[in-house]
Amino acid sequence: MPASPTDKRVCVARIGAPSGVRGEVRLWSFTADPAAVARYGPLSTADGRVIEIAALKPAQDCFLARLKGVTDRTAAEALRNIELYVGRDKLAPAGEDEYYHADLIGLAAVDTAGAALGTVIAVQNFGAGDILEIAPPRGDTLLVPFSKAAVPEIDVAAGRVVIDPPPGLLGDDEPAAPGGSDAR
Repeated sequence: MPASPTDKRVCVARIGAPSGVRGEVRLWSFTADPAAVARYGPLSTADGRVIEIAALKPAQDCFLARLKGVTDRTAAEALRNIELYVGRDKLAPAGEDEYYHADLIGLAAVDTAGAALGTVIAVQNFGAGDILEIAPPRGDTLLVPFSKAAVPEIDVAAGRVVIDPPPGLLGDDEPAAPGGSDAR
């Protein structure tokens, strides 16, 4: 069973390079409304430090942020590439057929017959859409397109996703040759 939403944190932003000498940093927001990142209150880092956004203003491809307690370029530089998290319980409920990545990670993956395939360990996107990365009990991870066809059922409450693997995904069946069975 996955952790409850109150036990999970979601990455909502990443701190970039300093801007100027007074401690401002570039900030990339990963929220649906990018400016909403400032409304979540104190954010935390992976190692548990608390970061508060004192001011936020739009820049060319990111935001410029002033962070509480960060007053010079040296302090800002020390935060470069730090990811900022908020508790999952502070986020709005996901819409129908929408999921936070944090809700999917840790779910058991089973095939349509109920056989265990592994555990969802990540949601990747290499430019062509989301892909579930599944760690099987042994062997290489599986990459499954995150589509209705390949993932027909998601039951976060029950802690599982059902995978209808495309031909060739599990290595036990070969994809059809182009042109049908007569192709050589």
